[in-house]
Amino acid sequence: MRAVLTVIGKDKVGIVAHVSQHLAALNINIVDITQTIMQDYFTMMMILEMDKQVNFESIRDELDKAGQQLGIKISIQNEEIFNAMHKLG
Repeated sequence: MRAVLTVIGKDKVGIVAHVSQHLAALNINIVDITQTIMQDYFTMMMILEMDKQVNFESIRDELDKAGQQLGIKISIQNEEIFNAMHKLG
């Protein structure tokens, strides 16, 4: 299964490392990544690949806790749902 992960928060050292370490611990592969700094705000989007039998709600909870530790907002959605919500036309 593929998922879309977004991260938003005040820029600080270690955000990419923090998020990547949590994903690795959850056995989630990063397929693609983009990031930027907009003034003092860090934004990142990742495409992830994970086992289809994974407990998605459990992963969402773990990533929410990880974001709270660093003072950032981490959101994750199934890629199919993300695409359906953002479909143009």
